[in-house]
Amino acid sequence: VKDFSPITLVADVPNVLVTHPGKAAELHINNVRELVEYARKNPGKLDYASGGNGSAGHLSGELFKSMAKVSMVHIPYNGASPAQLSVLSGQTDMIFDNLASASANIKAGKLKAFAVTTATRAAALPELPTIAEAGKGLGLEGFDISTWFGVFAPANTPKEIVDRLNHEIVAILKTDDMKAKLARIGAQPAPTTPEQFGALVQRELKKYAQIVKVSGAKVD
Repeated sequence: VKDFSPITLVADVPNVLVTHPGKAAELHINNVRELVEYARKNPGKLDYASGGNGSAGHLSGELFKSMAKVSMVHIPYNGASPAQLSVLSGQTDMIFDNLASASANIKAGKLKAFAVTTATRAAALPELPTIAEAGKGLGLEGFDISTWFGVFAPANTPKEIVDRLNHEIVAILKTDDMKAKLARIGAQPAPTTPEQFGALVQRELKKYAQIVKVSGAKVD
């Protein structure tokens, strides 16, 4: 907030809640509702991996726990790849993974996807419900968390430069070529004005601050 001037949001990538198909079959968990019901009956029995303390996957899990009122153990790894590998190998139960990195394994049947974490369904996997949809009546209404990417300039960059950069980048994001490139990694272009992007940053800061406060999440 102090060091950068927002230019534009570039893309939004949903996170997706996945588990190993064998684990899902073993525990008889086929959807978000069954997951929440199992977790409520077995507090502390389920765990979820993440790329590290304070990562998007960690905070997605903490938001899920606080809204669904369940107890699950967080297992932090040193990076997203070893965290996903731990689920693929059955070492951990589930992960709130980035859709871009998880989609190939979902399509190959190596990961079972329950739902995406955004407010709307992902264009890359339109058949997959949102957590808010799948968890209706379980306290998960309004669940919305994603990984977003944007462009910033140094603080106090002159407005005419910020506006010029915004104009050029937004024009690129609207091209069919860029839309296709982003779609291949499960991302959706999300151009904004500098003011809209700044407002998003403020909303995200408040949301994550609340998640950290409620969960007591800490970094190493």
